[in-house]
Amino acid sequence: MSDTRRRVKVYTLNEDRQWDDRGTGHVSSTFVERLKGISLLVRAESDGSLLLESKISPNTAYQKQQDTLIVWSEAENYDLALSFQEKAGCDEIWEKICQVQGKDPALEITQDPIDESEEERFEEMPETSHLVELPPCELARLEEIADLVTSVLSSPIRREKLALALMSEGYMKKLLQLFQVCEDLDNREGLHHLYEIVRGVLFLNKAALFEVMFSDDCIMDVVGCLEYDPALVQPKRHREFLTKTAKFKEVIPITDSELRQKIHQTYRVQYIQDIILPTPSVFEENFLSTLTSFIFFNKVEIVSMLQEDEKFLTEVFAQLTDEATEDGKRRELVNFFKEFCAFSQTLQPQNRDAFFKTLANLGILPALEIVMGMDDLQVRAAATDIFSYLVEFSPSMVREFVMQEPQQTDDDVLLINVVIKQMICDSDPELGGAVQLMGLLRTLIDPENMLTPTNKTEKTEFLSFFYKYCMQVLTAPLLANTVDEKKSKDLQEGSTKINPVCPDNFQTAQLLALILELLTFCVEHHTYHIKTYIMNKDLLRRVLVLMNSKHTFLALCALRFMRRIIGQKDEYYNRYIIKGNLFEPVINTLLDNGTRYNLLNSAIIELFEFIKVEDIKSLIAHIIDNYFTALESIEYVQTFKGLKGRYEQEKDRQTLRLNRYRRDARTLDGDEEMWFNDDDYEEGEAVEKSRPEEEFPESYGKYMEAKKRGCQRCQRQASCLARRRSQSQRLSSQVGRATRRPGSQGELSLSTAILIAKTAMVGLVDYPDDEDEEEEDEEQSPRKRPRLGS
Repeated sequence: MSDTRRRVKVYTLNEDRQWDDRGTGHVSSTFVERLKGISLLVRAESDGSLLLESKISPNTAYQKQQDTLIVWSEAENYDLALSFQEKAGCDEIWEKICQVQGKDPALEITQDPIDESEEERFEEMPETSHLVELPPCELARLEEIADLVTSVLSSPIRREKLALALMSEGYMKKLLQLFQVCEDLDNREGLHHLYEIVRGVLFLNKAALFEVMFSDDCIMDVVGCLEYDPALVQPKRHREFLTKTAKFKEVIPITDSELRQKIHQTYRVQYIQDIILPTPSVFEENFLSTLTSFIFFNKVEIVSMLQEDEKFLTEVFAQLTDEATEDGKRRELVNFFKEFCAFSQTLQPQNRDAFFKTLANLGILPALEIVMGMDDLQVRAAATDIFSYLVEFSPSMVREFVMQEPQQTDDDVLLINVVIKQMICDSDPELGGAVQLMGLLRTLIDPENMLTPTNKTEKTEFLSFFYKYCMQVLTAPLLANTVDEKKSKDLQEGSTKINPVCPDNFQTAQLLALILELLTFCVEHHTYHIKTYIMNKDLLRRVLVLMNSKHTFLALCALRFMRRIIGQKDEYYNRYIIKGNLFEPVINTLLDNGTRYNLLNSAIIELFEFIKVEDIKSLIAHIIDNYFTALESIEYVQTFKGLKGRYEQEKDRQTLRLNRYRRDARTLDGDEEMWFNDDDYEEGEAVEKSRPEEEFPESYGKYMEAKKRGCQRCQRQASCLARRRSQSQRLSSQVGRATRRPGSQGELSLSTAILIAKTAMVGLVDYPDDEDEEEEDEEQSPRKRPRLGS
């Protein structure tokens, strides 16, 4: 068989029943030896790689839709589609498929996938029962037609036969003409039957029928039939909504009639699926898969046609950014772009990338900067939606634009500051828009998505920019709604607190909670930048004022901010907290909460438990030294007793370490003490006398015990002492000569003489029998003996 090539896109249906684009290439039908049969091959137009290799199986059901689509299933839950650029190519491949399967190319589907029991059941039926004979299209036969349509929905083969019968001789158009007759006669029974008929035809799930029903001539009659649900007392007014309420606005005139017709059709079919048709049951949920595909491919086609029309998009952007454009016109332009971006979500990743790059090149971000600062709430809401699409697509693209904005302009007009102000000024009582914008800001400042290979310094540059130009705008409401801690205390009356932060203002409290959530995120991810900002602005002190808020969720947000700071286990933070006495508002809140067992109580206890478990010594010492008297009565948890225990352990360790240091640094052997206390050593010598033995009772006692242990050791010590006295006399004469004429040339200076004295004394404690003991001492402690001349 000859090899024919046509340009196609390959799609697969994912688990969410959405079509994924696998790439663009050229399709051919050829014999593949490995598969032992004629197969469909698609090779990528970019690199010639194989996108698809599918054998045309005699038992596979292939379906042709909308003249340019071929859809089939190769396995359970694995659907494939080829979308052709040209109808001629689709027709040619369809003929090849039908030729292999021995089917008539005039059919829209080669066969239905049916299970074995279904096939056996139909084989048992008489031959004539395979045919579906439609009653004449008359008013009197509507009930019979409705029963027939309803009865075939459970059988794939009968659905196919019915679809073929409905498409023959214009049967659907005749039915829709009867609708007009019934409505003119106010024939409610006939209208109810037509509702069942049209709904059943939609559930046949046949693209060829959709092409007829959704054409300009028929779609409104289809909508009209679906208004007369027998379950409703009064019919709905869907046609009135579509023709009068829903207005199609061409912000820029669309000259392409095909594009205009496709937009109308897609909107109306989407309305039928989302609004008119009831939610399908479990049995019916797969009946509308073709309708979903019909809408999907329509949207892909619309976006592609608009994107290729550069003149149209250029004109839209020109009017959007023109200061002379009226507010109403600009509102329509923004809403158009919102719908345009919403449609783009149906595109596959590579096509969506191209779409947003086109918008970026045309100047979508500068345009958003203008419209997001407008007073019109609808315009701002639509612009926010567009901005969210852009941030989700590429945060780096948005960050790059922001950093390229002229720095000489006012900080208020920077795009991120415009976004922050819109978040702060959200008029919605539930702050729905503010929550959305906070999420976008969080995405923009998240270092995790700043690790782009093309820009290694993006993280450093953007965070420096953000903290320099934007952080003060973000924290402005927080600083404006908090007061000094002392002033806050002055406003308390008895046990009832007058909250100076947000007096019974739930919306303000929500806003501050959002800001604190973002700042908490910064503490965890920005380290250096946020640390500098917190300490320069004394931010934690201001945040802890919110512990006095009557809104518990806000107090918890403030506590969470402090908990995240302590969780960093950074001694700079710890010293800042200690110096500012910043545990005081937390402990006051714990004490004011009393014996109530609630989330606030648990969160505060967890904060101190973390400090205990992580053994943060500086904070433990600060808490015990300053607040244990107030906390020791809390016994329903062991946290504070545990902190006290940690404190005592550390104190004991420090005491032991200090004593050991003093012994190592100042305790001398008994023989050394005797030498230093010898009467022959004159006062005023270069070497300073040691302190009296009373200051070393422990060492002296050890020396006395050593003397009693044996005369042999005493004799050795006496012998050594005699040698030392001789050395001492020689040393004294050297030191005396060196210090008598310190200015004479050729004589040693005083410091040199002292050095000689120290060097000479090294040997004075070198007992031969104590070498092993000295080696053990050196291994146990790295400290050296004190410098005697110091």
